[in-house]
Amino acid sequence: MYQKIPGTKDILPEEALKWQKIEELSRNVFSLYNYKEIRTPLIEEASLFNRSLGEASEIVQKQMFLINSAPSSNVTAHSVYGLRPEGTASVARSYIENNLDKTTGFVKLYYIGPMFRLERPQKGRLRQFHHIGVEAIGLIEPDLDVEIISLASMLLKEFSIEDYKIKINSLGCAKDKKELTDNLHKELKTKLDELCPDCQIRFKTNTLRILDCKNDICQKIIGNLNIKETYLCPECEAHFSSVKQGLDSLKITYQISPYLVRGLDYYTGIVFEITHPSLGALDALGAGGRYDNLIKELGGIDAGAVGFAFGIERLLITSNPKAQVPDKNNLVYIIPLGKEAKKQGLKLLDNLRREKIACDTDYENKSLKSAMRKANDLNAKLVLIIGEDELKKGVVTLKNMASGEQQEIKQDEIITALR
Repeated sequence: MYQKIPGTKDILPEEALKWQKIEELSRNVFSLYNYKEIRTPLIEEASLFNRSLGEASEIVQKQMFLINSAPSSNVTAHSVYGLRPEGTASVARSYIENNLDKTTGFVKLYYIGPMFRLERPQKGRLRQFHHIGVEAIGLIEPDLDVEIISLASMLLKEFSIEDYKIKINSLGCAKDKKELTDNLHKELKTKLDELCPDCQIRFKTNTLRILDCKNDICQKIIGNLNIKETYLCPECEAHFSSVKQGLDSLKITYQISPYLVRGLDYYTGIVFEITHPSLGALDALGAGGRYDNLIKELGGIDAGAVGFAFGIERLLITSNPKAQVPDKNNLVYIIPLGKEAKKQGLKLLDNLRREKIACDTDYENKSLKSAMRKANDLNAKLVLIIGEDELKKGVVTLKNMASGEQQEIKQDEIITALR
């Protein structure tokens, strides 16, 4: 018997309702902020992620799903493709390739879809997982950073998620980021032997990633470091101050986290992470920040950009289950009793659907009691019963599942009664 690949998950119909609710709430919030949907391919040139995320990043080093394409008559050499491990690089590529800088300029985009990482499956982290993300490309404005964080906060409120923390920091511009890296390198040089094996490698390849290590010993060493915002140039310091003032004005609670970095090379300037205690050690619900150099580095114009992404699986773990389940839906369930009633029921199904009324019927020839139980399981709002008596009278019996009330409705008045 075939089984699903480890690290993947079947989303069955009952749970899919919760996913649909998360997606519906997200789209409603995005419309309030005037963000438009973009859908990029699941597969990209692997070099896009190597360049944007960084050759030394953990995603590129350990977690990429790579596909070697076979040569064909149109391809003279093998190409290496990768299943997208995150959404930003693909959106940046699309922005450049489709000349959005010329046709639209500043854009506010969102996406919802699957991502892939080849890692050990654990709570809230699967090999195929799903992101809800936004990208605002074309401006370097602190007010836009404030909007992005405000948008993230509003999404969580819509999902009925409480007790989350917003942590923010600034890595500064590329020059500031290098100074921070150099300072960190000097401070950790004497403690290199105490670091975990992974961080000893990071010390040589990407020193900033050490700040993101979850190892207890490394965390203790990091906690004793003297990291301040002195590496920020006046412009980046002013930008950071403006963002904090903007968040304060909107009464959005946050905490400064000087050790907060993102493990991807493209981040500069403001970075933030939203955590929740119910997720344990790997407590990030989502994260984001600025990547003002990425568009240019990928061959586009010099354009500021900022964004974030939430993991849907993690949102579902922390959100209020009652908020996820839709209220009583508007499904009408038709129960035909007997052969002639089934013929009438099929015609009625078609008529209702043509009138945009959601409906279904009992195809299993259940008894009235069993069919009613099925209607209840389907969360139907109304039931239409057609039996021998109804056929003789030219009516159907309409039952309200919430109140239990029943009434007979003439065949030609069913649509009006349901509306």
